[in-house]
Amino acid sequence: MNIREEFDTIAAPATPMGMGGVGIIRISGDKAFEIAEKIFSNPKFEPRKFNLGWIKDGDVKIDEVVVLPFFAPNSYTGENVVEIQCHGGINVIRNILNLVLKHGARMAEKGEFTKRAFLNKRMDLSQAESVADIIHSKTSEFAKVSMKNLSGVLKDKINDIRNDIFEVLSKITAGIDFPEDVEEPDYSYLVNRFEEILDKIDKVLSGAETSNIFREGAKVVIIGKPNVGKSSLFNALLNLDRAIVTDIAGTTRDVLRETLDLGIPVTLIDTAGIREDEDVSRVEKIGIEFSKQSMDEADLVLFVYDASKGMDSEDREVLELLKDKKYIILANKSDIADKKTDEAVYISAAMGEGIEDLRKTLKTKVCGIEPESLDFVTNTRQQACLKKARNSIEQALLASQVNELQDLISIDVKSAVLALDELTGELLTDSVLDNIFENFCIGK
Repeated sequence: MNIREEFDTIAAPATPMGMGGVGIIRISGDKAFEIAEKIFSNPKFEPRKFNLGWIKDGDVKIDEVVVLPFFAPNSYTGENVVEIQCHGGINVIRNILNLVLKHGARMAEKGEFTKRAFLNKRMDLSQAESVADIIHSKTSEFAKVSMKNLSGVLKDKINDIRNDIFEVLSKITAGIDFPEDVEEPDYSYLVNRFEEILDKIDKVLSGAETSNIFREGAKVVIIGKPNVGKSSLFNALLNLDRAIVTDIAGTTRDVLRETLDLGIPVTLIDTAGIREDEDVSRVEKIGIEFSKQSMDEADLVLFVYDASKGMDSEDREVLELLKDKKYIILANKSDIADKKTDEAVYISAAMGEGIEDLRKTLKTKVCGIEPESLDFVTNTRQQACLKKARNSIEQALLASQVNELQDLISIDVKSAVLALDELTGELLTDSVLDNIFENFCIGK
């Protein structure tokens, strides 16, 4: 939908299609109440009051429902909105929705309700994007931090930076346009202000890697030579018997993957033991190659060796493969180990010793910081806008340090403002907007 075209009235299910106790159909637009009046038996709509009655197609009763009216601008979209709460079930929802469409609404596109909320200034674009994050969140922690975005935490941070930049731009512009009345700001003032602004941008960007891991998840791969307890560790971290465990070397031939919720979504991967031996079968060789490939793609590697036997030359050969990776050395079978060193984290996968502490360490190691400490998250689009603004301010800082003409400095400062306006949605093209809301579901 072109953002300039006149809004028509839209409708869609706001709950998943399927069996359930309650189903909700949402209608938004100028004709929302008019349509509801045509199909509802008790159309006495008042603010903050819900109505009980029947949805009817002529004289035929479709379902007994509760109707909630929301009067513009006090609604999710900022328009007149009617929500019909009916009995759950595919056919009930479909029958009511078809009736709504027959009386003048059209089916909403993906994310169109939230798009209208943005276009009607009910939220900025960072808040609108957080709605999709909340819906698609893979962990409870990501849902919580996304809710902070929806409440406006990121919006406030960006507006604070934008206001600082705009203040500097105003002083530069006033000095250029009215030289007889207003002096140009001192270059020392510009340098100090630009450094402060860069510091604020850097603080927002500092959580970018964690934000991306929160959203996309991380790969944690268990690596080691055969029979050191990799599969036992895999099962212990998952708290279930997923991998086959025996005392026979080479039992694991394939790569096993399971999702682990550590507050961040983690794909935990168990691999075949890595060894260089002429007696290795063709099947096991393929498993070893998969292990090495998984290791290369990992965000974090758990290197496991048998603490009861100590780290030998074969273990060190495997460890040497990890020199360019982020990894944790785990000494397994600590319950039967004779001596311990500071080189490794000691655990006993079979006995469950140290597993809970390892889960906490994994979360910190993967993210670099505790996810609970995040006040907001950013996505790649927002990060790109912030980096664009940062580059412009950095250019303005360099120019100020050499006393460049301030009308030239103002060009970079304006570019920074435009980059932040792109982030919040003040400056946006139809294609970018459509691309953002394409990731939403129908009915939101």
